[in-house]
Amino acid sequence: MELILKQDVENLGFKDDIVTVKNGYGRNFLIPQGQAILATVSAKKVLAENLKQRAYKEQKLIDDAKAISDALSNLEIKITSKVGAGDKLFGSVNNIDVADALQKQGHDIEKKYINVIGGNVKRIGKYNAVIRLHREVIVDLPFEVVAEA
Repeated sequence: MELILKQDVENLGFKDDIVTVKNGYGRNFLIPQGQAILATVSAKKVLAENLKQRAYKEQKLIDDAKAISDALSNLEIKITSKVGAGDKLFGSVNNIDVADALQKQGHDIEKKYINVIGGNVKRIGKYNAVIRLHREVIVDLPFEVVAEA
């Protein structure tokens, strides 16, 4: 079943992508949730026209995302956390903590666009996070988890 996505769907595609999914997934989940519509001939023509009109605005968004990525690449982020015996943390550090650290540095990025490589961090050390600013602009952000003084 071919569908046109109305919004970003994780592990499937981005808004306005034409994707092929199994019939049950499309009919029972994506369409009723309002996340997709059927990719009929007329819907594809409307989508093509909308994409043509949106190309200029999209280029501006890409340029803004690249400017933010340049600013993020120069940042040094240190996240402090309570540490127990050895180098184990009390709790863990995840995308929410990285988003808070970025906000303290003056960059307001939603936590859903941040992906900490390896999942939750449970030890002190240096780690990486991937930030998706735009579907074409993805930034690797190194950060360090340090012990609270």
